[in-house]
Amino acid sequence: MSPAVTETTTQSGQIPEAIRPTTSRGYALTERGVHNISKGAPPPFPIPEFDDPYKKREWLLEHMAGAFRVFARKGYTEGSSGHISVRDPVDPNTFWINPLGIHFGLLKAKDMVQVDEDGNIIGGNKVAINAAGFAIHSALHKARPDVNAACHMHSVYGKAYSAFGKPLEMISQDACNFYKSHAVYTTFGGVAIEAKEGEEIAAAIGDGHGAILQNHGLITVGYTVDEAAYMFSLMERCCECQLLADAAENQGRKKQIIGDEEAAYTYHMNSDRETLYMEFQPDLQWEIAQNDDFLSFSKQSK
Repeated sequence: MSPAVTETTTQSGQIPEAIRPTTSRGYALTERGVHNISKGAPPPFPIPEFDDPYKKREWLLEHMAGAFRVFARKGYTEGSSGHISVRDPVDPNTFWINPLGIHFGLLKAKDMVQVDEDGNIIGGNKVAINAAGFAIHSALHKARPDVNAACHMHSVYGKAYSAFGKPLEMISQDACNFYKSHAVYTTFGGVAIEAKEGEEIAAAIGDGHGAILQNHGLITVGYTVDEAAYMFSLMERCCECQLLADAAENQGRKKQIIGDEEAAYTYHMNSDRETLYMEFQPDLQWEIAQNDDFLSFSKQSK
């Protein structure tokens, strides 16, 4: 099998020296954070801090279950494919992942499975997990100690766009969240059951926000599961927009690509961990309002 090829692998947050500290319009690249998009009052959804790692674990698992509910609503299910993982705050060498064969729309926090780096089930719901999910997520958590969560789905537009083996173009403000922060993994080695395939996918992502896996789907990572989930939904929507724009271009229309300066500025101001955490909260609130049964631990404490 030929070695994995990574295209457009980039360094997350790198901004060309030529456009520091202001853009040609005089826009300053200020300190990153959710304060940049909040005005008049403190930002509504700061990332919570915990003194008790066990309480943090419960919070993480509830937000993980919430992410699955969001993904179910958005139509990302495909049989037993697709998985989300979160690093365990009590034992960071282990992580939690969804059980095999349960619809995303049914998952609750108490359903998640804790596994160690060898794939042994050591806590939570002691049932089978997806073998490919373990291969991918275990490699990611080993390679990226800064990453606490990862999302991989076989969503429709991600799969369709992945066939071209091309990075996203900066055709919208939203796409700029992936400016120099996503890769294309162009060597599909078959279903990712082998550890080597997971390691190559992790290497392709590098220190970016995610990757387009050619002939496979999308994967995103984050400091929080909220960040990883929001970025997955955003990448999926960007793939949809890219396909629509490409189709229009084939009919003779011309795309306007955002310049490096503007894309770098937008990435810097919008794509930090605080802001991306906040961006997921509207979807999570909607799920809680519709049916909060996935909040296994919060409901027990009431």
